[in-house]
Amino acid sequence: MNGKDRRTTELGLILLGLVIIGAAYTLASLGSRASLPADVVPFLAMVVALVIVAHIAVRRLAPNADGIILPVVALLNGLGYVFIARIDQDLAIKQAGWTAVGVVAFVATLALVRKVKTLANYGYTLLFIGLGLLLLPLLPVVGKEINGARIWINLGGFSVQPAEFAKIALILFFATYLVKNRELLGLTNWRLGPLHLPAPKFLAPVILAWGVALLVMIAQKDLGSALLFFVLFLSMMWIATERLIYPVMGGLLFAAGATIAWSQLGHVQDRVTAWLNPWDVAGGSGYQIVQGTYALAWGGMGGQGLGRGYGIPGLGKAFVATDSIFVVIGEELGVFGSTAVLAAFLLIAGAGFRIAMRADDPYHKLLAAGLTVSLTFQAFVIMGGLLRVLPLTGITLPFLSYGGSSLVANYVLVALLIRTSDEVYDRSDGAARRSRVRIGVGQ
Repeated sequence: MNGKDRRTTELGLILLGLVIIGAAYTLASLGSRASLPADVVPFLAMVVALVIVAHIAVRRLAPNADGIILPVVALLNGLGYVFIARIDQDLAIKQAGWTAVGVVAFVATLALVRKVKTLANYGYTLLFIGLGLLLLPLLPVVGKEINGARIWINLGGFSVQPAEFAKIALILFFATYLVKNRELLGLTNWRLGPLHLPAPKFLAPVILAWGVALLVMIAQKDLGSALLFFVLFLSMMWIATERLIYPVMGGLLFAAGATIAWSQLGHVQDRVTAWLNPWDVAGGSGYQIVQGTYALAWGGMGGQGLGRGYGIPGLGKAFVATDSIFVVIGEELGVFGSTAVLAAFLLIAGAGFRIAMRADDPYHKLLAAGLTVSLTFQAFVIMGGLLRVLPLTGITLPFLSYGGSSLVANYVLVALLIRTSDEVYDRSDGAARRSRVRIGVGQ
C-alpha cells in the first residue's frame, strides 16, 4: 500500500467514524431527553470541520503516513465528546474548545517538525524541560492540589497538568539517549550476584527514572504518572538493548519503592485497600470502585442504551467525565461497547508498533515505540484501575476523558507518531519501488 492508498483508506475510515459519532450523539440525546438535539447540525459541522482539517494536514504535510491512527483518534475523541455532553453540557462546550486547540496543535506539530530526527539535537534540553514540567506542580505559588493529587498548576485562570507535556519531552530524550548509548548499555562490565550489568555510569538513567517516579508518587500523590513514566522508560530500554535484565531490574526497583511508599504514606495505603477490598471501604476510598463496578455490571453485555445510564451517583460531574468515563461507556454500551473502546486502542498499538518494526533507523524505531507505549499504556492503566486489575489512579483515558491538557498533549503525541510513520513508510515504499524496478530490469 502506497501513500495515496493510505490517504484514501484514511478518508474512508474518517467518514465511517463521522457517521458513528453523529448517530451516537443523536441516540444519546434521544435516550436522555426523548427529543432530537437542537444543536445536532452545528455539532456535526464542527466535528466534520475539525477532522477534515486534520486529514488535509496529513495529506499535505505527511502524505506517506499511516492511515489508521487519525481515524481511530477522531472516533475516540468524538465519542468522548458525546459522553461528556451526556454528563454535562457545560463541560462538553469546554471540551469542544480544547478539541479545536488540540487539532491546531496537531497541524502545527506536523508543519514545524518536518524531520523528527532533528529533535535528537536537543536531547538534554528536552530532558530538563521534561523534568521541570514534571516537578512544576510542587512549587508553592503555581502548584494546585485537586482530588488529593498535586499534579496541576494555575495558568491564566486555567488548571494545566504539565506532566502530560513532560511525557512527550521525556520520550524524545529517552530515544536520543538510548540510540547513542545502546551498545554500551548492552555490555556487561560487572556482576551483582547472578546479574550481569553494564558500567554503573550507564545505569544512572535507570536510577534517575526510578528516583523521579518515586518522587512523583510521594510528593504529588500521583501513582498513575509514576507508573507510566517508569514503564515507558524501561520498555524503551528493553527495545533498545534487547536485554530482559532492564525491565526485570526496573520492576524490582519499582516494587521496592512502591512497598516503601505503601508502608509510609497514608494515601497509598488507601488506594491499595480500595483496590483489594473496596467493599470494606465502600463509603470512603472504595466508593468510586464499588459504584463503578455496579454500573459496569448494570450495563451487562449490550448496555442500558445511550443516554440511559446513571454513571456514579454522588461524584461530581467533572470527576466522572475525567476519571470514570469508561464506566459510563460500559454502563450504556455494555461489554460490547467497552470491548470496542479497547479494540480502538489495540488498533493504535498495532499501528504504532508496526511503524517501529518497519523502521530501519534506530531513532525512528525507539520514538515510534515510546509514543505508542505512552498512549496505549495510559489507557490500560485507567481502564485497569476501573476494572480492578490495578489500583485506581487519576490519569485520563486518552481522547475520551474530559481534560484540556491531556487532549492537547495527546494530539501533539499523535502528530509526532504520524510524522515518524511518514518518514518510515516513505523510505520503505521507496525501497519497494526500487526493488520492483530491479526485478523488471532483470526480466
